Amino acid sequence: MADDKADGNPAEEVQVPIIEENEHKQAEVAPKKNIIPGKFFQVKRVSGLLSVVSFVFSLPVLSSVIWLLYMKSYDCEWLFKLPSLQIGISIGLICVFFICNAALFLRARMQMVGIVVVMVPLTVMFTIGLAFLGANSMENRRIPATPLWFEMKIHDNELWNNIKECIYDTGVCRDLALTSIKLKSYDFSMKKLSSVESGCCRPPADCPLQYVNATFWEKNDQMQTDSDTYNPDCDLWKNDRDALCYDCLTCRQGYMKALRSKWLKLGVFLVCMALLLISSHLSLFLVTMWELHIS
Repeated sequence: MADDKADGNPAEEVQVPIIEENEHKQAEVAPKKNIIPGKFFQVKRVSGLLSVVSFVFSLPVLSSVIWLLYMKSYDCEWLFKLPSLQIGISIGLICVFFICNAALFLRARMQMVGIVVVMVPLTVMFTIGLAFLGANSMENRRIPATPLWFEMKIHDNELWNNIKECIYDTGVCRDLALTSIKLKSYDFSMKKLSSVESGCCRPPADCPLQYVNATFWEKNDQMQTDSDTYNPDCDLWKNDRDALCYDCLTCRQGYMKALRSKWLKLGVFLVCMALLLISSHLSLFLVTMWELHIS
């Protein structure tokens, strides 16, 4: 009996330290389990916020399609076949919208595939935007609606004859004459004119002509002309409302400026939206990979 008691005491002494050691290990592990879920939910919240931001950034892309399709095209723009380009860009932007939002739903399953599929159309969108802005490395005379392309078209006399007739048919100068019929010389000089009205409906400002009304200017014999700075468009101006300054270089430049301004705005929009979407989707991809790592 004494031996049994003697043998039993060491066994109990061995079990107690083992139990205490296990409890100590569990106590050390427990705090780690509390830290990881906290980080996980924090990352989850960030990824959810980035998903919302990416979706919000895609909405202007869809709204720009409405702007391109239903906006009133500038007069005579169909002569350049630009409306068909608008339709093509609109279809491309619709594809960008759906691809960006499809990637948001599939990001947890196919992270690498999703980011590659998103970046390809966004990079194309960014490149096209740079071309419309006239970036030297992206611009080409063969690409429609770029500044170099407009510069080439302005010297096409056959095309300009058609544009000239179209501008006349729209009655831009006739409307200017009706709205300015009571204006004096000073008031007319302060009137804000469009680039087409300024270039086609009145002579250049440096010409020695005196204002009578918006579309009728008399030659002022008292004004001196410097042969070195004389504008050849002054000789092309005619008071005939069928002619005016439609043959002037200023008319071509004014029309192209008005036409080009819309495509410059579109270029700025495409570049800005592409950068925003690339940034948001790339950030979302990195957060998603972090989320999978700690889960």
